[in-house]
Amino acid sequence: MADGRTFVIVGASLAGAKAAETLRAEGFDGKVILIGEETERPYERPPLSKAHLQGKEGAREKAFVHAPEWYAEHDVDLRLATRVTHLDPAAHTVTLDGVDELRYDKLLLTTGSRVRTLDVPGAGLAGVRYLRTIDESDALLAHLRGAVPGAGPANIVIIGAGWIGLETAAAARGHGGNVTVVEQADLPLQRVLGDEVATIYADLHRAHGVDFRFGSSVAEFRGADGRLTTVVLTDGTELPADIAVIGVGIQPNTELAVDGGLAVDNGILVDAGLRTSAEDVYAAGDVVNLHHPRLGHRIRVEHWANALNGGKYGARALLGEDVVFDRVPYFFSDQYDLGMEYSGHAAPGGYDRVVFRGDPAIKDGKAPEFIAFWVQGGRVLAGMNANVWDVTDDIQNLVRAGLDGTEVDLARLADPDVPLADLLP
Repeated sequence: MADGRTFVIVGASLAGAKAAETLRAEGFDGKVILIGEETERPYERPPLSKAHLQGKEGAREKAFVHAPEWYAEHDVDLRLATRVTHLDPAAHTVTLDGVDELRYDKLLLTTGSRVRTLDVPGAGLAGVRYLRTIDESDALLAHLRGAVPGAGPANIVIIGAGWIGLETAAAARGHGGNVTVVEQADLPLQRVLGDEVATIYADLHRAHGVDFRFGSSVAEFRGADGRLTTVVLTDGTELPADIAVIGVGIQPNTELAVDGGLAVDNGILVDAGLRTSAEDVYAAGDVVNLHHPRLGHRIRVEHWANALNGGKYGARALLGEDVVFDRVPYFFSDQYDLGMEYSGHAAPGGYDRVVFRGDPAIKDGKAPEFIAFWVQGGRVLAGMNANVWDVTDDIQNLVRAGLDGTEVDLARLADPDVPLADLLP
């Protein structure tokens, strides 16, 4: 007999789509309902600031998690352009668009995050853009290519030197734009990578013609005839701008969880099994603040791998498996000729040194090849391989060992002739 239960997934995101896929792959033959506010079927977000924004052929279609027909073929009830407006955990119901009530046996929240906005004069001018959805990436790509009447890629100002800001800067330079990046800190990615590695990214972008304005932020956007012409900084500098792309971070979409009375603090609070404070309600992806058993503290991870794997673990949790989500955090970035992968978590002030394997210097404008390790007392907390490939498993093994208290010989860690796998007992 078919399973009579209904599993509802709120958030037609990468995490939500992978949860639906895993439920079917694990043999669940009850109802699976996947609900999302966007009009597009679930897609991955990395291409929006990487391959698609760079204009690579076929990148947009490759961003989608499944082919259009997959959902019907796997009996997944995909409901797009639909907003869940109320959650009642006691009644096991969600309300759609303020009208239709839907009962669930188990619920998975994969509601993701949204961009943080700038509330300054002129923020509504045409040409002031954000980059979070595929529609926004489409529009920005058209603008960078000069396909928008009266627009062009001549002067692009990017506010925020995080991953989205820097990847957008690299794409904009590829389209021939003059790019200025405005950042409050002293270096790009300073909080994430620390001064040593952040300096490499500053040098990389300068080598490709990007102008940085550190220690400043936006005071005002000015325009003419409703379109952006100038970005005014807090120090009074006026930057000519045809486009301004704001990338100042994201915040978790917790409104539905709050409405349902779930415990929330910088995300939906979940345990290692992705259980929320409400019975039969689970959460995964960007929106969760997870008690990570290996790290020993709570963490909210906003990257692709967390959504990809979180959806799979969330599905298994719905099925009653005793899951433990303790994966090493991982993300990647591609900028110009520098590709990197980062594994682990090194909080600001939480490490005592950065150990380099290889030369991180940019020479003759060419991106370097190196691995950087963030170390505390001989324990590897995180590692980043830049233009060095097929080492992620070894780096993650070093991170896991470091979290378990294992120290490594730092001289051997820095020696490219010593295989990474030989560093552990």
